[in-house]
Amino acid sequence: MNVFGPSNVPIAICVGLLVFLLSCAAPEKRPTSLAGYPKPYKIGKRWYQPLKHAYAYQEHGIASWYGKPFHGRKTASGEVYNMYAMTAAHKILPLGTCVTVHNLNNGKTVDVRINDRGPFVDGRIIDLSYEAAQRIGLLGPGSAPVKIVALGSMKETVVGGGIQRPLVPGDFYVGDFTIQVGAFKDKKNAVRLRNKLAKTHKNPHIVEYECVKGTFYRVQVARCKSLGQARKYEKMMEAAGYPDAIVVAR
Repeated sequence: MNVFGPSNVPIAICVGLLVFLLSCAAPEKRPTSLAGYPKPYKIGKRWYQPLKHAYAYQEHGIASWYGKPFHGRKTASGEVYNMYAMTAAHKILPLGTCVTVHNLNNGKTVDVRINDRGPFVDGRIIDLSYEAAQRIGLLGPGSAPVKIVALGSMKETVVGGGIQRPLVPGDFYVGDFTIQVGAFKDKKNAVRLRNKLAKTHKNPHIVEYECVKGTFYRVQVARCKSLGQARKYEKMMEAAGYPDAIVVAR
């Protein structure tokens, strides 16, 4: 019986044709590397774009920890993971960034350096080392709601034949900020909002941004040299009828 119908095409030819068609399928599109940003990386089927810097970075979410199965293995930074060191993994913060992690359940805090990528589990924002987790009471429950606040970065230097990583504090309140009013997948909508803002506000502009969800057109307005100034502008935009306005570090 010919399972391919009345055409009498040999099975081998049909199978070969199927393999050929599959091999010609378009390869998955890699996100465009952004100027000045670390290269995007892929875990599973998802791409991640690390941040350019950690100015004014704060985040709320769930923290977890990792220990013995990873002890002694290389991290994303190239360092060997030491479960007793004060380090952590984060998906997009620049490697070398130092953050304070506040356990919102018990009020305990710990300072850690980001030297690895993860956690790649939905809903979790940071993976602490065993030691860091122990200091804020995370070992028993395994996870907890936390607040992350960026402190600065550590620059690796060699002193007397040994490696040192002094903290370089970041002045996250002084920099280059703008106000994002909206983000659209349809560029026509972004142009429409920009033109509307141009009638009443300074420096409305569109920034094209590529991420795992596709290309977005971000509509931004103003240029501020301090976080305080940017926050005031943000509230002004909210009062003007733009409730989604947020401060963005350029």
